[in-house]
Amino acid sequence: MAAKRISFQDAWQLLLTTRASTIPGSVTLPMADVPLLTTLSDGLWTLHAEPADPTTAELIDCFMPFCHPARPSVVFAQVGQSLDGRIATVTGASHYINGEAGLDHLHRLRAMADIVVVGAGTVHADNPRLTVRRVDGPHPDRAVIDPRRRIDPDQAVFDMSSAPTYRLVAGAPNSEHELQVAPDGTPITPGAIVDALRARGYRRIFIEGGSQTVSSFLHAGCLDRLHLIVAPMIIGSGIPALQLPEIDQLDLALRPETKAYTLGSDYLFDMCLRAP
Repeated sequence: MAAKRISFQDAWQLLLTTRASTIPGSVTLPMADVPLLTTLSDGLWTLHAEPADPTTAELIDCFMPFCHPARPSVVFAQVGQSLDGRIATVTGASHYINGEAGLDHLHRLRAMADIVVVGAGTVHADNPRLTVRRVDGPHPDRAVIDPRRRIDPDQAVFDMSSAPTYRLVAGAPNSEHELQVAPDGTPITPGAIVDALRARGYRRIFIEGGSQTVSSFLHAGCLDRLHLIVAPMIIGSGIPALQLPEIDQLDLALRPETKAYTLGSDYLFDMCLRAP
């Protein structure tokens, strides 16, 4: 008997259902009378349906590493940049470098996450909500790295009608929505953030921005995966996508295992930085 064909939208619903599961096993959808996917205890999976097109197959391949229940934790990040590696102009203008498909991808990553982490600079510059609006999926909790409490509580990210938001601080917290991740006067490190969030039960941690925050997690070895979306645009100057310490030999460069996908007019480079 021919395998059931699965559409792009149904594949996304299958991924969301897989995300909600807590143990490996069969995954199905209400419209299906048989399992469409089986997740295995070794972190692999078997698809029992035929993707309707290559884009659907790529969607499943790209997002299963985030939602597989056998993977105890995953820390991931995304950067959207121009061909010349810029995320914004010198004045901070960045809306939008990536196209519609790239923006949809960002919201899919949010839907995969238990919590989204951003730096205070991103909140100050962009006033983001960090909710899921362009695709189906749950809103993640939000966390702002703000050791000195300099972000105004009136910023959109602190509207908790959709999901809770935590301010990551150094020193004793002043409220239930502050989370101490370092002693007073001590720098907040990526490792301390990951440890603190995992201790609160967050398994899927999405480091959304900005460039300094993503770069610090990459340099600290705290990222499992990095999604780099490149738009066919040359800015020529501005804020670099990644800012890492200088190296003088190419054998010191990072060369992660990478898959490439097409996202509308953009290209996605899906980098595995640590084996699951």
